[in-house]
Amino acid sequence: MENKKITTLFYRLIQFAAFTVFLGRAWQHLYWDAPFRAFLWDEAWLSGFVERWLSMDWETYITSMEVDENINTSIKCFCGLYLFCAIISLFIKQLPRIFHHLLLLGALGLITLALLYCKERFFSVGQFFEYSLQFGSPIFLWWLAKQKSPFPTKKLLLFLKIAIALTFTCHGLYALGYYPIPVQFMEMTMNILQVSEDTAKTFLTIAGILDFIVAIGIFLPWRWAKFFLSYAIFWGFGTTIARVWAYFDWEWLDYVLLQWLHESIMRMPHFLIPLAVFVVGNVYSKQIHEEG
Repeated sequence: MENKKITTLFYRLIQFAAFTVFLGRAWQHLYWDAPFRAFLWDEAWLSGFVERWLSMDWETYITSMEVDENINTSIKCFCGLYLFCAIISLFIKQLPRIFHHLLLLGALGLITLALLYCKERFFSVGQFFEYSLQFGSPIFLWWLAKQKSPFPTKKLLLFLKIAIALTFTCHGLYALGYYPIPVQFMEMTMNILQVSEDTAKTFLTIAGILDFIVAIGIFLPWRWAKFFLSYAIFWGFGTTIARVWAYFDWEWLDYVLLQWLHESIMRMPHFLIPLAVFVVGNVYSKQIHEEG
């Protein structure tokens, strides 16, 4: 492939990664829920504010239908933000530069969401950084859009690899049991592979070890890194489609897609970003070390 085609493909992959994470999160905020209440219903953090500035006691606050409705409205507002950012991601080249900066606002929303999930999981730092590829995708697209050249700089590629490494490392922390293994991990593994609980734990342990190896291997010289990136693409794709695959049922297809499809869509950066790095590195490995 010609150099121009390679850089265009790289750009499109980053573009589609940003689009999918925004689309998936918009879907979540429209039909399901977001962990806003993990913060807004935390008595230790907000009781003083509620009593002083809202002039109501804590019990009244958490049982108020009006407050609950306001929280739901704020969730729908973030749905609108993410949907708008998804559209910007698709048409970023045709839009004035002022719209490009809205991607950063969307990314800030995704970072806030990751922090809320982190708080919900008792401040497990790994929970936050597991979303690195998700909240990083719009930042990377914004970075590319503001460059004069579509060719990724050495610095951008470094940050792409860091985001990949963080996501895989934190996924590995859960798979290995450093943090409590999510029930969903076990269910998906058992459903897809049709294995026992003990076998599923063994499989996840191996997957967790490989996650750590990949996180290190992608920083090696290209002749080695390309193999680790290849695995990252494969495993990222597998974990992305696992949400739908594990619970797929033709009789309940509409419900399965409504509940799980967005979970897969928002995780597409987990293989799209490694694929983008692989595409560029496979052709421009020498130039990557020369470009700044």
